[in-house]
Amino acid sequence: MRAIVLLSGGLDSMVCAALAREAGFEVLALTIDYGQRHSVELEAATAIAARLADRHVVLELDLTAFGGSALTSGVPVPKDALNHGIPVTYVPARNMIFLSLAVAFAEAESARDLFIGVNAVDYSGYPDCRPEFIAGFEAMANRGTKAGVEGQGFCIHAPLMGMSKSDIVREAARLGLDAALSHSCYDPPADGGHCGHCDACLLRAKGFADAGITDPTRYT
Repeated sequence: MRAIVLLSGGLDSMVCAALAREAGFEVLALTIDYGQRHSVELEAATAIAARLADRHVVLELDLTAFGGSALTSGVPVPKDALNHGIPVTYVPARNMIFLSLAVAFAEAESARDLFIGVNAVDYSGYPDCRPEFIAGFEAMANRGTKAGVEGQGFCIHAPLMGMSKSDIVREAARLGLDAALSHSCYDPPADGGHCGHCDACLLRAKGFADAGITDPTRYT
C-alpha cells in the first residue's frame, strides 16, 4: 500500500500526508519547485516529509517561464481582503500539471493511490480545487495510462474536500501534528515568516480562530 502525496509544505498538504499514513499507506511525497515566490514552503515541505514520508521527491519545474500568476511573476499579491472569484494568485493549470506528475510517479512506483489537499469550502476560488475537477482528472488518468487501461486504475483521494479551514486545523490537532512546521503565506517577508495579509494568511488565521486552537504561526 503505497500512495503519492502532493506535499506543498502548507497545512492542508501536511494534514493530507498524515491522513494517508493513518490509513496505512507508505507515503511517497512529491513536492514541485515551480519557481513560486513563496519558495520558503519548500523548506517546510522538507521538514514535514522528514516526519511523515517514507520517500520525498522534489521536482523542479519552472513555471515562471509562463508567468500568468502573482505567484510566478512580479504581479503584486492581493492583501487584506479575501477574494471572491478567481484571484491573480491562481497559477494556470497548476493542479492539473501537479496531478499529471503525481500520476507519472505513481505509475513508475506501481502505486494506485494519490492524495491531494484541495478543499472546496474555505478556498480562494480556484477551479482546480473543486470535486468535479478531481473526478474528471481521475477518469482521464485511467484512460490515458498503461496502468489504467490494463485495469490497474488510479484513485485520487481529496480527504479535505468538504472541510473548512477550521476543520483542517482541528484535524491537524487530532493527528498530533506540529502546525508550526507548515507554511502558507503567498508573499512571505524576508525573515521567512507569514505576511498576515494575503489570502492564504487570512484563511489560515481565521481557521485557527474559528477552531479555538492557538495559532503557532509567526505573522509579521
